[in-house]
Amino acid sequence: MIATIVRGAVAGAAATAVWVAAEPIGQRAFRTRYSDVRLLGALLTTRTGWRPIGIALHLANGAIFGSAFARMGGRGWRRGLLAAELENLLLWPAMAVMDRIHLDRRRGVWPPLVTSPQIFAYEVTMHALFGVVLGLLLPQPKAGFDGGDDEP
Repeated sequence: MIATIVRGAVAGAAATAVWVAAEPIGQRAFRTRYSDVRLLGALLTTRTGWRPIGIALHLANGAIFGSAFARMGGRGWRRGLLAAELENLLLWPAMAVMDRIHLDRRRGVWPPLVTSPQIFAYEVTMHALFGVVLGLLLPQPKAGFDGGDDEP
């Protein structure tokens, strides 16, 4: 069980690293300055150090998600995609809170998050990337292999 959770955490952090690397492409594709890394990092500091803080928080969130996904038996890219999109939809209402408290939103750097079709499309795309990568890193076991690495 512990090995499964650790594998999930590593896969979740790796999938998040892919997200972070792809974020500039997503921003250009959806013509938005919005950034999940900035959303997280700038919540804790308004100084220029927001980026490493945001990346660390994003990686931690991905590791937690990956652990939970693996612990619940999540495997394969389809389930990874489904789980990531479900999480996106369930957490989307929190964007209304971010609209009220985040400095970038209050300064007009970003449009209203919860009602922006560009940011919603960006989030759907980035969560899809995360979920597919997570699932690929936690593949379905081969037929006849139960994956019980912690069982005697």
